[in-house]
Amino acid sequence: MAKILIVDDSKVIRDLLSEYLAEQGHMVGLAVDGQDGIDKAMAEAYDIVFCDLHMPKKNGFQVYQAVSEQKPETRFIMTDSLPDELARKAQDAGAYCCLTKPFDLDEVTETVQRIMAVSRPT
Repeated sequence: MAKILIVDDSKVIRDLLSEYLAEQGHMVGLAVDGQDGIDKAMAEAYDIVFCDLHMPKKNGFQVYQAVSEQKPETRFIMTDSLPDELARKAQDAGAYCCLTKPFDLDEVTETVQRIMAVSRPT
């Protein structure tokens, strides 16, 4: 299973994703804003980061840039209610995808599975 960090300023979203992913056997960490996300992603090795695009302190693209510069192996799934230019910018820079809120939990599962299938050594 994957080690996943959820970076979102919404407690509801953090709780939903955390509970759902933990039930699937993933190890889950939480960050409450962009700067907290950078700090936690730098302090530990995460396979995947679910990262909201619009947050206080640092936006999701800034989190992606800071972390991927030091840890390019970390895969990012951006999240947003209304994906905009920031979502496209993150994907163009290398983020895996952008999932739209509210989440389709089957899509969350499928996305994590696709990332982990590609990330595992053969």
